[in-house]
Amino acid sequence: QVQLVESGGALVQAGGSLRLSCAASGLTFSTYAMGWFRQAPGKEREFVAAIIGSGGYTNYADSVKGRFTISRDNAKNTVYLQMTSLKPEDTAVYYCAATNGGGRTFAAMYGYWGQGTQVTVSS
Repeated sequence: QVQLVESGGALVQAGGSLRLSCAASGLTFSTYAMGWFRQAPGKEREFVAAIIGSGGYTNYADSVKGRFTISRDNAKNTVYLQMTSLKPEDTAVYYCAATNGGGRTFAAMYGYWGQGTQVTVSS
C-alpha cells in the first residue's frame, strides 16, 4: 500500500532553518505531484507548497514564498521542504501528500497523506 513518511520536524528558533523530508513507497512516485500542507492548533489545514512529478514546476503559498523551497528526488522517492527564515507563525504539524490529479493547492485533491511531523518555532 502507499506510505508517506515525513521526518525532520524539530524545535527551532525564529530565523532558523529546517529541512523536512517525505519518503514515499507503494506508488509510481514520478507520476505523482507532491504537496506539503500544515495545520496549526485550532486552525484548518493549509497549503504550503507543491511540485509536479517531473519537478519542473512548483507553487507556494504567499506566506512562505521566498522562504521555503520544495524539491524532489525521484530516484529516492523523496520530496523535501527546505524552510528558512522561520517564524513563530510557521509552527504547525507539516504533512506531505500525493496526488495524480490537478488542483495541487487543494487538500481535497490529494489521495495519500503522511502522518505529519511537528515543527515548532520559538520566538
